[in-house]
Amino acid sequence: MTAPAPSPHYRSVFAPGLFKDQVILVTGGGSGIGRCTAHELARLGAQVVLLGRQPDKLATVQAEIEADGGCASTELCDIRQEDAVVAMVQRVLARHGRLDGLVNNAGGQYMTPLSAISAKGWEAVVNTNLTGGFLVARECYRQHMAAHGGAIVNIVADIWGSMPGMGHSGAARAGMVSLTETASLEWAADGVRVNAVAPGYIASSGMDHYPPEAAEHLRAMRQTVPLGRFGNEAEVSAAIVFLLSPAASFISGSTLRVDGARPQTRLGWPMAVPTPAQRERAAVRPFDGFHRAQVPRVFAQPAPPHNAQEPQP
Repeated sequence: MTAPAPSPHYRSVFAPGLFKDQVILVTGGGSGIGRCTAHELARLGAQVVLLGRQPDKLATVQAEIEADGGCASTELCDIRQEDAVVAMVQRVLARHGRLDGLVNNAGGQYMTPLSAISAKGWEAVVNTNLTGGFLVARECYRQHMAAHGGAIVNIVADIWGSMPGMGHSGAARAGMVSLTETASLEWAADGVRVNAVAPGYIASSGMDHYPPEAAEHLRAMRQTVPLGRFGNEAEVSAAIVFLLSPAASFISGSTLRVDGARPQTRLGWPMAVPTPAQRERAAVRPFDGFHRAQVPRVFAQPAPPHNAQEPQP
């Protein structure tokens, strides 16, 4: 099968102009899933506000979006600091006058067994992945959505079956799932929908933050995915965009998994990993919508031993 020619623009499956005149805040918008989602939202007409802590990364994504004909602005903020979050939302509203959507994507973790995690390390991950997301969602609700409605999508993770080696992140992400469900109930009467997206094994730039010794493990992870491959950023972005869209107007309090059925893997059921030809069947073929996608560096390293398979993101 001949691969389609690269597109000069984001190839969204959603209708052009879907978010015209809307302002959507994307935390962690300087890289990975946040960057990809910001591109798709801008392609669909949204004024995207990119939030993060590294101005160079944010400026690069803003320049990309503007070069592609979209609209974007940036905000520097440490979401773990309550006063900073309050002031950031105030600035967004002063500049744009509205805030229709929030993609609560900022997060981070590191690989360490529970026995080696210090209190400081635990707090750092929980504050980033749970407390920070809560603060941003709360302020978007308090300062604008309580009076005007809106849609919030929290990005969590594949926590089903636990997260061995990253227990601090698993605990925080599970907390965010619960927070999503609570907020969907408490804020429903004000016309605010709150959902979550749980990415599984996604070939994203986030993989480049893990130590070199994790490379072989990362490359082999697709062997535990029933669909036999990694997901990509565009496939996660599509789920986020759907939940922000009017088509999801009766969906709230839900967590949408984007994981190739990985949590369904069972010891009593043999893994029949699809062949390359089977992975090209239309229903499961990778959706490569992001024209500026970057393959994680870990997949460009030397091939793993013969008993492991090199993933094809």
